[in-house]
Amino acid sequence: MKKPVIGLTPSHNTENDDVSMRPTYIRALEAAGALSLILPLEASKEDLTQLSSLCQGFLFTGGPDPHPFLWGEETHKNCGPISVKRDQMELTLLSIAMEQKKPILGICRGAQMLNIGLGGDIYQDIDSQYRSAFPIAHTQPLHYRHPSHHVDVKKNTLLASFGDDTSIQVNSCHHQAIRNLAPGLIPGGVASDGIVEEIELPDYPFLVGVQWHPEYLWETDSCARNLFQAFVDACKK
Repeated sequence: MKKPVIGLTPSHNTENDDVSMRPTYIRALEAAGALSLILPLEASKEDLTQLSSLCQGFLFTGGPDPHPFLWGEETHKNCGPISVKRDQMELTLLSIAMEQKKPILGICRGAQMLNIGLGGDIYQDIDSQYRSAFPIAHTQPLHYRHPSHHVDVKKNTLLASFGDDTSIQVNSCHHQAIRNLAPGLIPGGVASDGIVEEIELPDYPFLVGVQWHPEYLWETDSCARNLFQAFVDACKK
């Protein structure tokens, strides 16, 4: 059986206009039995549509802040660098992928872009826009391969099917987070401070967004490994 091909959205360094891809995503997909195709940053909708015909699923990777104009807000003073090219490319790709009913996985920024693209919004800066009794280190002081906080898993969700526990350990590297969920999306996992950590779309072949970085955890963490495997298995159907 041929391996499914996963289209990945690239990173964009706006200072030198370089495009790149972290190998951690590719290794995780390879371990789950998939091939990776890094998609071009600058491509018309027609070209992305043609390229999408080569892919059985799509991974929206992590990266910098989305432009706040996408959900109608002014730019917060703590908002970081943005890439208009990447924003446009990913929103176009999301529309194409959903029209074709192909599986979609979003990681960190990728999860936020799924929510924005479907009509939701995000906190531009957790520390200044969100209050909790015990502020969690969402931008962790540890290496990505080590978890820094827990996520409470909701019953009867896709996230619950990736493991047997009602709470999972995750790493964390983000200063923004999902605020208002887009219509149709449900939260499968929430941090102890109330921040949404996982989203999914019921009645769709596979659409999951996680706020953490499972591509650094899959070798030692069964939930992260099962997430990638479930995504790749959905792409085989």
